[in-house]
Amino acid sequence: MENQKQHLKRKAVFLDRDGVLNVERGDYTWRTQDFEVCAGVPQALALLKEMGYLLLVVTNQAGITKGLYTKADVLACHQKLQDACGQLLDDLYMAPGHPSVSESLSRKPNSLMLERAISKYNLDPAACWLVGDQPRDLQAAAKCGISGVLVGLHPVGTHVHQEKDLLAAAQWIAGQTK
Repeated sequence: MENQKQHLKRKAVFLDRDGVLNVERGDYTWRTQDFEVCAGVPQALALLKEMGYLLLVVTNQAGITKGLYTKADVLACHQKLQDACGQLLDDLYMAPGHPSVSESLSRKPNSLMLERAISKYNLDPAACWLVGDQPRDLQAAAKCGISGVLVGLHPVGTHVHQEKDLLAAAQWIAGQTK
């Protein structure tokens, strides 16, 4: 029975939000009128979905704990993203904590958001990816045995693989065998 459960493990791509799915504004993004989906994101998500990946958003949202906005604001932005991308995202995990206010094992670079998804969706970490724009995103992935791709026009650190944006990352993932 355990062997059968192991055989049925699934794969996913974990996606950071700000700077990967939507334009990074350099400040908190919680108003839908300020929420701009990055170019190529709908195509990237469609490609990953065609390859059989679950698409899971994992986002730090410290502005909630700081009292700048609410969980409902984050959910409204997520709905705008879903609408722009054909409802392809399978789930949203958010970490509202901030070290200056409260400690949280969910907040990246910690890995609790990923661990919860691994358990909920019976994921095989070795068959998963995380696409993020900050080293802390990849640190969270590494704690779970998940490979990471860093995106952005300005490389940060020395990570295994970097691409300019999510579409380029999705195309690169498509070329890998996992």
